[in-house]
Amino acid sequence: MSASGGTKAIVAALAANLAIAVAKFVAFLFSGSSSMLAESVHSLADSGNQGLLLLGGKKAQREATPQHPFGYGRERYIYAFLVSIVLFSVGGMFAIYEGYEKIKHPHEITHWYWPVGVLVFAIIAETFSFRTAIKESNTIRGKQSWKDFVRHAKAPELPVVLLEDLGALVGLVLALIGVGLALGTGDGVWDGIGTLCIGILLIAIAIVLAAETKSLLLGEAAGVEDVRKIEAAIVDGDTVPAIIHMRTLHLGPEELLVAAKIAVRHDETATEVAAAIDAAESRIREAVPIARVIYLEPDIYSETEAAKGADAEAAPGGPAPAAEH
Repeated sequence: MSASGGTKAIVAALAANLAIAVAKFVAFLFSGSSSMLAESVHSLADSGNQGLLLLGGKKAQREATPQHPFGYGRERYIYAFLVSIVLFSVGGMFAIYEGYEKIKHPHEITHWYWPVGVLVFAIIAETFSFRTAIKESNTIRGKQSWKDFVRHAKAPELPVVLLEDLGALVGLVLALIGVGLALGTGDGVWDGIGTLCIGILLIAIAIVLAAETKSLLLGEAAGVEDVRKIEAAIVDGDTVPAIIHMRTLHLGPEELLVAAKIAVRHDETATEVAAAIDAAESRIREAVPIARVIYLEPDIYSETEAAKGADAEAAPGGPAPAAEH
């Protein structure tokens, strides 16, 4: 994985979750708290998720093959999508089932100091992990809001870790409230309600992650800033007077495909057109280094057609043919 910040955040989250999972399970054995059991499974699932993200980053580094000529960059998207499935099934659905059982058959919490102590420890550990994820995200987030960063980030690791850590912290607070109410009232139903709330929270986060990673798997275009840089790099006003239409596609978080039909003047020779294309490719790579796969198709520039406006489907030599179905 080339994004060292993402790797650092994943490793920090993995270390925290493994330690917390063990502590929570020990607390469950001594106290019988269903919130503790749900939270231990949650932390164990999160640990597996971080392992999946690291594995996806490793697999994405493989060289392109004849069967996969554009490489394996999308492996990172696939494994991020698997994370959402694990979080939904192992984390969310298990917590809902455990909460339902605890509400239906409540049990008194014994040795209260175990769950309370572990929850406080877990909140501190998750806070450090969340802080690391925030710090690493801020280095690439720029002026984006957190919502926009999660929605539009092309590298899935940091958004996944951020949402997982946020869900873990909120879940720990819910578990602490449930255990506290169960201890204060002597009614174990509150512990089950806390567990049920944790399950609903995890499912909600899993759905958000699934939706975002699904969009990446389907194929997303370059960000607005990168598109502007590419357009500015292609058009030099002389050899390439205009862009007829252009498409971009992320082959992976750090690899971009650019395909464009560019306008050339009718009196240029084949040698001049080839030189113009080569120069445009060099300018694109300099402006946006992740644009590694570039296809530029020349077409004759027409003042009349160009005056009609920048129709993405229109070519100066005439309208582009309709796509075949």
